[in-house]
Amino acid sequence: MSDFDRALQEALRLSGTPEGKQLVSMLQQLGGGDLQQTLDRASAGDLHQAQQLISSLMRNPQARQLLQQLGGSYGK
Repeated sequence: MSDFDRALQEALRLSGTPEGKQLVSMLQQLGGGDLQQTLDRASAGDLHQAQQLISSLMRNPQARQLLQQLGGSYGK
């Protein structure tokens, strides 16, 4: 299994947690409903929109707290 495959599996697992679901909801709000388009572009190598979205997310204190909580779940 490649590193990408492992990272994708972990991201999918974490997105199923309550914290992950909250983060996905925040990303959808910040992305103006274009989250799937942003993800599609990122997977095709265009990371600009994804970087902007993550930057916006990281300015949100609640999002940072959720990420810290998820950090404790990483790799379990």
